[in-house]
Amino acid sequence: MTQPLDQQPATHANGGTIGFVCQSADQVDLWHAAGVAQGGASVEDPPGVRGAQAGGLYLAYLRDPDGNKLCALYRMPD
Repeated sequence: MTQPLDQQPATHANGGTIGFVCQSADQVDLWHAAGVAQGGASVEDPPGVRGAQAGGLYLAYLRDPDGNKLCALYRMPD
């Protein structure tokens, strides 16, 4: 078991992530921008490609106004 990255207690909204599959990096960016415009908070790194060990993933993370952690993911072609 690991602790949430923000070092706060694990709860229904902290320690779990709801993910959405996108069809392009642009779609991930649009999802992220729409979430921030509606009151979400960008968390972790800005949207973008994660390290080489991720296997070509373009990701964006948000925390919604209720505290739920959300992720949009696009698996880039090899």
